[in-house]
Formats: sequence, structure tokens, C-alpha cells
Amino acid sequence: MCLGSGPVDVYVSTLTRADAALGGRLGAQWEQLRVAGATDGAISLFTASPAACSAELATTSNTKSIVSFVAEFADPGQADRAWGSGVFGFAPPASGEILAGVTRGTDTGLGLSSWVYDRPPVRLASWHKSVFVALVVVSNLDAATFKGATTAVDARLN
Repeated sequence: MCLGSGPVDVYVSTLTRADAALGGRLGAQWEQLRVAGATDGAISLFTASPAACSAELATTSNTKSIVSFVAEFADPGQADRAWGSGVFGFAPPASGEILAGVTRGTDTGLGLSSWVYDRPPVRLASWHKSVFVALVVVSNLDAATFKGATTAVDARLN
């Protein structure tokens, strides 16, 4: 587990010490979610190399990593609007837009307000459930690991 895993503010602070520009950008993106109504947020980062911990959401071109992020909002409407605007720069594609490797909606298995990007080496899922917005990003890991991670995070959103 990477240093900085836990509350998002701790992650941003830890990342800023390693890379001020990247930490500043992710801090601003977290602030956008707070302005949109996020009351709390947590992030967990696991990597095969400690060096990847200071990369953006722990993703690198050749290191295995997995990141999960969950933000809680005061009400489901705020969570849905924030999800639709994007989480850490990852915004859902427009409804009906067809992009290679992208699935949106119930076909993801994560509900109507969800989208998945699956183009190895990167796999990403972003969804909204009740008062929560979740993001899972894996790098250099197989589809089964990705599916297991999204299923585990989704099961905890209640």
C-alpha cells in the first residue's frame, strides 16, 4: 500500500511533496468534487513498485498498480451531478457516443450511472451509487483483477 492511502487530503499532501505540479492538479480536482458537495473521500493505492506511488493515480506504463477512490456526498443528486462532471479528470462519455474500449450504463454491471474503459494496460471504472461516487483504475493487471476490484468496491457502497 502506498504512503498517502486513506483520506484524500492526506494523499494530495503526500503527492504534492513528491511532485508539486501533479499534487496541485489533483488537489484542485478534489476541490472541484468538494465544491460539488463531497463531504468525505478516501483513496487506496497499491503498486508493485514504490516509485509508482508518486505517479498520477499510481499508473505507469510498466508497473502493476490498482487504485480505488470513493467520495461521499450529502445526497444522491449531488453525487450523480459530480459523477457526470468527472472524477479526477475522468468524465463519462456522452450518452450514445461510441468509443473503442468504453462501455457505459448497465452493461458495465455497475448501474445506469457508470462507465468502464478497458484498453490494456489501463482499465478504469467510474460510477455513482446512492450518495457515493467511485473510481477504480488498474494498470498492467488482468481483466479478472479489475472486475474483482470494482465488484469489491461496489459492494461496500451502501
